[in-house]
Amino acid sequence: MTVQQTFATLGRSTVPLIAAAIVVDLGIEAALVGVYLAIGSVAGFLTTLGCGGLILRYGAVRMTQVGMAALGVGLAIMTAGWLPLFAAGAFIGGLGQAVSTPSSSHLLGRLAPRKLAPLVFSIKQCGVPLGLMLAGVVAPALVVEGGWRLALLVIAFISVVIALALQPLRAGFDVDRDPAQPLSPADITANVVGVLRDRALRTLCLAMFSFVGLQSLFTGFFVLYLVRGLGYDLERAGQVFAVSIAVAVPARIGWGWLASRFVPPATLLAFLGIGMAAAAVLTASIDPDWPTWVAAVIASALSVTAVSWHGVMLAEVARLSPVGRIGATTGAVLAFGDAGSLVLPLLFSAALSLTGGYSAGFLIGATLALFVGLLGRWRQFRRHRP
Repeated sequence: MTVQQTFATLGRSTVPLIAAAIVVDLGIEAALVGVYLAIGSVAGFLTTLGCGGLILRYGAVRMTQVGMAALGVGLAIMTAGWLPLFAAGAFIGGLGQAVSTPSSSHLLGRLAPRKLAPLVFSIKQCGVPLGLMLAGVVAPALVVEGGWRLALLVIAFISVVIALALQPLRAGFDVDRDPAQPLSPADITANVVGVLRDRALRTLCLAMFSFVGLQSLFTGFFVLYLVRGLGYDLERAGQVFAVSIAVAVPARIGWGWLASRFVPPATLLAFLGIGMAAAAVLTASIDPDWPTWVAAVIASALSVTAVSWHGVMLAEVARLSPVGRIGATTGAVLAFGDAGSLVLPLLFSAALSLTGGYSAGFLIGATLALFVGLLGRWRQFRRHRP
């Protein structure tokens, strides 16, 4: 599951990370990157809402295979360079990539020891920073060697290979699939209503919206910000991004260990919200004349917070889920994250168009994360007040 998460993230993040080359080659506006991200988020929203029944019916591994194949197709069709095919590729790829987390949560929720769940989920979620780190190094290098079309084709091929490589595992892990599981819109509605009726899950939905939204700004716009806003070349920007993402791997494991041993997950998530808000403000303040290592340190601070909380939250969602409904509940909560990754990039693009700068967009994300962090701390204070 860590491996499939790594390559699903690699596939989804490739276009934003090489967007500077695509924008120049096709002569389009940089703000269209936000539209691309938004289309993928709409697709992801639809997937996470509706994948619960599909996972129960066909199995988590099978749905992961379908998702990786769809991601490969989405990347491949964009090589034509026609904007409508970029939109179609974003949608198809978004449909495929979004199923990776609910599927893996379904498996881990069934197999992981409850006490160690935050740590186990955090280890699996290390696939996200690993995928982003790979993308930050490999995608720009492929662009330099053969252009952005070659980069998309290579990563599309890898996605399909991963889908095929999972086949031998299906018999052992999809033993709980139920071919009689009904698939209906009513089931989707019931999932969402059930999540929103539970106060703890409702709070996690709000956190998911804000945290995923801010992460999408970092992964979708940071390299573009360095290249177009601060004057970095693409390879240098990709290296800064890769270095910052690398620290998210031990950070995810560290947060998972803390949440498993010492700090209640809800408390840790509240403090991470406050921390990522501060790091986003610093990111918006980077000056072109500052040394590269300063930008890397600031980006690493944002990575340690905004790209490292997922395992803790997903384990908490699994703990609060009804028995046998972890995949469906996770999908419903993740749908709010997809909504955040839809809304915030659009707000970022609007701010970019209006101001001509990138700082305002990062400050929008910081504001929402700060609100969630402070709200979480306030609710915990009220709950424990004598």
